[in-house]
Amino acid sequence: MTPPPPPTLKRDIGFTGSSFLSFNGIVGAGIFALPATLHLQFGAFSPWLFPLFGLAVLVVALPFARLAALHSGSGGPVAYTAPFGPLVAFQTGWLYYVARTTALAANANVFATYAGALWPPLASPAGRIGLIAALIGAVTAVNIVGVRRAIRALDALTLLKALPLIGLALWGLAEAAGSLPAPGPPPALSAIEGAALVILYAFIGFENSVVPAEETRDARRTIPRALIATVAATAALYFLVQLAYVATMPVGAAPDAPLAAFAESLIGPAGAILLSATALASVAGNLTGSMTSTPRVTYAMAAQGSLPAWFGRISPRFNTPANSILFMGLLGIALAVSGSFLWLAIASTLARLIVYAASIAALPKAEKPSPATWLLIVAALAICLWAAAQSKWESWAMLGGLLAAGLLLYALAKRQAASSSAATVSSIQPPPSTRSPS
Repeated sequence: MTPPPPPTLKRDIGFTGSSFLSFNGIVGAGIFALPATLHLQFGAFSPWLFPLFGLAVLVVALPFARLAALHSGSGGPVAYTAPFGPLVAFQTGWLYYVARTTALAANANVFATYAGALWPPLASPAGRIGLIAALIGAVTAVNIVGVRRAIRALDALTLLKALPLIGLALWGLAEAAGSLPAPGPPPALSAIEGAALVILYAFIGFENSVVPAEETRDARRTIPRALIATVAATAALYFLVQLAYVATMPVGAAPDAPLAAFAESLIGPAGAILLSATALASVAGNLTGSMTSTPRVTYAMAAQGSLPAWFGRISPRFNTPANSILFMGLLGIALAVSGSFLWLAIASTLARLIVYAASIAALPKAEKPSPATWLLIVAALAICLWAAAQSKWESWAMLGGLLAAGLLLYALAKRQAASSSAATVSSIQPPPSTRSPS
């Protein structure tokens, strides 16, 4: 009897799903807190920071789009940096995985905070822990039972967060019609550099769509188009929201929940409740997108042999990398509940900038670049290095610790693989007494 073929991943992600993966990777909790900070620091010029930084992110995203057009397997940065050798690919994947998992844990806490504000029993320690476990558990379960169901959930959450933000921005602009503030003189470069990581953090996550390439239909065409379109659309959304905020809110106001205060000023108390619910949908969408994307990193690392094969197993029932998804869900709950993710979250943005740079540097290994592509590569690397240079030494120390931990894990994995291989060879050799004479 012929054994059944091994289970494989299904290509159930289309253009919309790929776009929403990038969008939800970018838009999480940041946009709900950033407007007041930028308004206070940059005044009427603050809306224009988003198209400026959006253009810089687009320069970084374009080489990623080209890499996505050359690879159809899962893993994203792990697959892109493979030409540099297994150690570099492992460290790149490790950094990315830690950054994404700690961000998931941090955002789960943000979700619990917003939910606790809407219903006080959820703000108690037991309520908070229960909500975090239920939230991440639900996101994990949806992703295990099929990528198509995860994308459908993502579609709904994307609409629940994008439509209120667009509506609020248009309402605010209509209220301020005829009195929109002029941009004013641009701020000093030193001021922009000081806020660079904060603004870039609002765009971090665009690479979400490249990781599950093996589950994307016509991945080499779909992902590049979705990625570029999403970065441009997100920059436009941020610009509209910030412009409406600046046009409506008084100068110097710095509420803890600026968009909720903005909505309350337009609609009344119901506006604050609406924006709190929108924030919950936004964070939930970010968590769902992360859980759909990030476990494919450990899946790809297992395929390369740098993690145990357990992470690379595909569920024969659901055709998903169920073990990798389950592991990230359990780790995310542990980090979110314990709070131990905080010391890692400091280096999250820096870690991803390093991942971007390593991936982009690998593009010449994948194809012979044209002069225009070389110019793009150099510009993208310069932006990554400039942004990384704005980090404090504590972030670099955290990054060094992460790399050292990754090196230790890699060494242990290789040692286990070597021991397993030696044991296998020994088991198939006949005992000395039964060997044929030479």
